Amino acid sequence: MLYLSTRGDPGRKHFCEILLEGLAPDGGLYLPEAYPQVDAATLQRWREIHDTRGYAALAFEVLSLYIDDIPADDLRVICEKTYTEAAFGTREIVPLKELEDHFYLEALSNGPTLAFKDMAMQLLGNLFEYELGRRGEQLNILGATSGDTGSAAEYAMRGKKGVRVFMTSPNGRMSPFQQAQMFSLLDDNIHNIAIDGVFDDCQDLVKAVSNDLDFKRRYKIGTVNSINWARLLAQVVYYFAGYFQATRDNAQKVCFTVPSGNFGNVCAGHVARQMGLPIERLVVATNENDVLDEFFRTGVYRVRGSADTHETSSPSMDISKASNFERFVFDLLGRDGARVKALFGDALSRDGRFDLSAEPAYRDAAARYGFVSGKSLHADRLATIRDTWKRFALMIDTHTADGVKVAREHLVPGLPMIVLETALPIKFAATIVEALGCEPDRPAKFEGIESLPRRVTVMPAQVQAVKRFIVEKCA
Repeated sequence: MLYLSTRGDPGRKHFCEILLEGLAPDGGLYLPEAYPQVDAATLQRWREIHDTRGYAALAFEVLSLYIDDIPADDLRVICEKTYTEAAFGTREIVPLKELEDHFYLEALSNGPTLAFKDMAMQLLGNLFEYELGRRGEQLNILGATSGDTGSAAEYAMRGKKGVRVFMTSPNGRMSPFQQAQMFSLLDDNIHNIAIDGVFDDCQDLVKAVSNDLDFKRRYKIGTVNSINWARLLAQVVYYFAGYFQATRDNAQKVCFTVPSGNFGNVCAGHVARQMGLPIERLVVATNENDVLDEFFRTGVYRVRGSADTHETSSPSMDISKASNFERFVFDLLGRDGARVKALFGDALSRDGRFDLSAEPAYRDAAARYGFVSGKSLHADRLATIRDTWKRFALMIDTHTADGVKVAREHLVPGLPMIVLETALPIKFAATIVEALGCEPDRPAKFEGIESLPRRVTVMPAQVQAVKRFIVEKCA
């Protein structure tokens, strides 16, 4: 299996090369040359493996199609080490909760940091440690977070041999719990950087440093954001697991709704669908920062500046530049790397937008790729949290509430609708209190986390400032 860049770079690379690299040299994102196809016999075999041997065994099967430069026995051990009941709280790892007939939540938030990012980040930490140990090398991970990626990455990488983490986040824009999860980690290999700006500023800084190829190579810069293909690949697995739990046989189709800001989580669903998983609809749920909903409604992709990025009660989706969207557009436009480079490398830099509404491929997007969308506002979140608590005695977080609200607008009669849960409510306690008048449950290991000592460096949104900090810590 070889990987190519969405922007047309002629080079082809193996999995372990792109695992440590992140962005391609031309600024593009990596994708496989072709998506492996899962036929009916394989899908049935995977269903039986999932039902009898569990999630880790299913993960090995899916990952094996994309990873041919790690010996099978080693990859199996990595999967078994990652997806354990001890780490994720249940034997199923991602159990479905049926709220009502054909309407499910897929629980992705039972990992170490109480957010779906753990599903991929725990695997990524073990893959990094394995490959760096095999090479005898070190890696400096540079990331950006709007709330959950940062803590998931730091908890996965803390204490890992050969790895340092430099995590940028928008200063003051995460929930108190999210900030405490990250900033209270005092491990020597963990470095938190609070950027004066919004998440998109952090993401731009990561890309700018990664695009300085000399600096990237000298300081061995890698990424854990979903621009890293390995992280997105890990997320593909739980679409298959959700499907197997919601259906009795492989003739059935399902729909998934995914709260989305950076398009990574739902892009994994796109990959699963391209592989042959019987997904009828992929529903993209946004909050007030509706750049993705606008595209799927109009064909116009229009990024917003910092001043026009709303600060909301589902802050992990306060994103107006969806990095992973480039992967979908690459597929949408027939994998034309030159065209994608012109759109994402030139048009966005020059105009801040591009328009595909006249493209035949765009007009066929819903039918060919299954994408539809909708958005949810603060009042919708409160109403959905209250309704779910009243009707099902189930407390959901703000991002999952966005998903539930939009999912109900896109139900297909007779087909299961699976909403991907994104975090546990404690991470956004203030809004839960506003909606329900009571505090959400807090796992014992996080009692008093907001009062722990913190280590974080605040700095302006300047590439040179971030580079200086990395150089200083690597000295």
